[in-house]
Amino acid sequence: MKLSRFALVALALSLATPVFLTAQYGPPPPPPGGGPPPPPPGGGWDAPPPEFRDVQRQGFHDGIEAARNDFDRRRQPNAGRRREFRRPPVPPPVRDAYRDGFRRGYDSAFSHFRGGPYYR
Repeated sequence: MKLSRFALVALALSLATPVFLTAQYGPPPPPPGGGPPPPPPGGGWDAPPPEFRDVQRQGFHDGIEAARNDFDRRRQPNAGRRREFRRPPVPPPVRDAYRDGFRRGYDSAFSHFRGGPYYR
């Protein structure tokens, strides 16, 4: 019984330590050089441009997810290699719009993951 109380107290202290340190020392300072650039108007790096239609927004988000997957697996960036780009999951009349959104989302995500400028 005493061991379980000790474990409970140790767990509570380990969970509370970051709160005490943050309260004592405050948030960490910004990185040198002023930090990342501000997000573009209308949202963050992962927000599709406001002029995009629905199918382009879908492609944009799918491109971000594909880039995240490629980046996590340390693959070279190449949107054209992705199955979603080659065979879009949309009807034929809107495939070009989907591919445009996909490529822009893919490029924007890789630029963000590598710490580069925002895609414009």
